[in-house]
Amino acid sequence: MSLPRVLCFHLILMLSAFTGAANGYYWSGWRECIHSSRDFSDMVYIINYIFNKDVFIQFNSTVGEFVGYTELGVYNADLWNKDPNQLQQARAEVDRVCKHNAEIRQTAITDKTVAPKVKLSSVTQAGGRHPAVLMCSAYRFYPHGIKVSWMRDGAVVKTDVTSTEEMPNGDWYYQIHSHLEYTPKSGEKISCAVDHAGLTKPIIIDWDPSLPESERNKIAIGASGLVLGIIIAAAGLIYYKKKSSGRILVPT
Repeated sequence: MSLPRVLCFHLILMLSAFTGAANGYYWSGWRECIHSSRDFSDMVYIINYIFNKDVFIQFNSTVGEFVGYTELGVYNADLWNKDPNQLQQARAEVDRVCKHNAEIRQTAITDKTVAPKVKLSSVTQAGGRHPAVLMCSAYRFYPHGIKVSWMRDGAVVKTDVTSTEEMPNGDWYYQIHSHLEYTPKSGEKISCAVDHAGLTKPIIIDWDPSLPESERNKIAIGASGLVLGIIIAAAGLIYYKKKSSGRILVPT
């Protein structure tokens, strides 16, 4: 499991010809660099050429050539693919632009990353399709960019999962919370996995359904109180015996 990272380098060029207050024509070009591995081996470079919000030509480094999606797009894509200089330049951008900038970014944050603290708990939620809800919280991590996922018996869960956005704490740290609605089954194993740039490997926490968290807290508090009471009682007994040993009893 790896942390997804998206580097976006957007070049926006717009041309407009207004025929009225709300009418116009817009052309834009968006360039994106996307990778999910730490060694950038799966880096993908994408160029989208957009006319009035619709992509009509796209270059994807995994495809290696321009692809048209409209009649005009197909015509121009064919011309660009026949130009060896233009095609070679587009293919080279994955190394020249994407990997180069990703390496700079990773080097800049390597010594500043703070690994998240992770907590898995059971929460009460009104409504919902399932009787139980688990919450996986990752907090006090830096920088933003984190992946929280759920697994049941080793399989990744993609349904009945909701997550908050990465929320800044106001002190340079971030937090995120993910909820899983589920119907408990005997013998199943539910886990929360968290991956972040500050980790060498994902944090995986298994849910222990033996006792609700509130009950476990009560037991822990009760046990702590019992131990403290025994210590105080033992100290009082020792003190009493020491004081008693120095007294001389006089009959009345």
